Amino acid sequence: MKLRSVEVGALAIPFKAAFKHASAERATTQALWVEARASDGMVGYGEGCPREYVTSESLAGARSFVHAHVAQWLREVEDIETLARWVERNRAGIHANPAAWTAVEISLLDVIGRAEGRSVESLLGLPELAGTFAYTAVLGDAPPRVFEAQLARYLQDGFRSFKIKLSGDPGRDVSKTELLASAGVHPDAVRADANNVWTDPEAAIGAIAALDFPFFALEEPLGAGDLQGMRHIADALHTRIILDESLLRAEQLSTLDMDADRWIVNLRVSKMGGLLRSLDLVRELRRRGLRIVVGAHVGETSVLTRAALVVAATARDILVGQEGAFGTHLLARDVAHPPVMFGPGGVLDAGNLSLTRAGFGLAIAIEEADLSRLDSSLPSS
Repeated sequence: MKLRSVEVGALAIPFKAAFKHASAERATTQALWVEARASDGMVGYGEGCPREYVTSESLAGARSFVHAHVAQWLREVEDIETLARWVERNRAGIHANPAAWTAVEISLLDVIGRAEGRSVESLLGLPELAGTFAYTAVLGDAPPRVFEAQLARYLQDGFRSFKIKLSGDPGRDVSKTELLASAGVHPDAVRADANNVWTDPEAAIGAIAALDFPFFALEEPLGAGDLQGMRHIADALHTRIILDESLLRAEQLSTLDMDADRWIVNLRVSKMGGLLRSLDLVRELRRRGLRIVVGAHVGETSVLTRAALVVAATARDILVGQEGAFGTHLLARDVAHPPVMFGPGGVLDAGNLSLTRAGFGLAIAIEEADLSRLDSSLPSS
């Protein structure tokens, strides 16, 4: 395959309802959109989610990363082997721009697969995608009446796994756990995400203990990277800690070796810097005895949902939860038709979506209003 261009833009699709947590409130997607075109006319599509509070990336910075490297990709990337070599040689640049590279890599995997008539799983030497995937019901930091209504809908739809956002406001958070308890939801079925809201371990311990709801696990209760403080919280509350903003690359895993059973890693493909790096991380997690949540940024479209399915399928033996796949449950519209999204009970049946076709197997059609003007890459010579 010969690449002709790599084009970049910003994707902004409205949400049906705003979603709030301690770090941000969103009413539209915030995504980098990439289209990789081969000389034979094939097009691959990619998405990444730059988040200032996760990887210190902005959309402007992500675009700059693409423009700085596009000539290299056009010259060097022809197949899965040359793509993997580029990733290995440019680790530092991807560390600094994981979401930007994710969008590019997904588009390149997609166009290579389409050009070769092979699924992404086939390109990567993995079994074809099959079976079902059970997703977690995610409840944002909403007022009690809204939270209660969302919880009721999830329960009516048959969800069995839940994730709630903690605000640090005692009254607001107590109302959430009281509503969960009154609905008969067992604490073992609930993960709580604090999005780094506390700075002091003792304050976090007191606030969470006051909820009288022993969550299955706590995600990022303290500032990113405060592993000692999080260890203290885990000991005091007899719980597990999920690392998200505190775990951005495989090289950080060695700090968890002394107590691997305490930690769970939230692997979001866009945060980790693409699918190849995410699969490497899964292998390292398994080797070190760590477990995983395959997570998602709020507002991901079917493109990132499909990429995350590759990871979840590979990690089934260490998987404790899966997030995302909201599709048009959250978005006013999706870029894929049909969208890749969960159905009743939060279950996505891969067999119903024909996802074993070439590339990622998605039929993409974007409304003009949702995508900013694409900046054309340098033409290949």
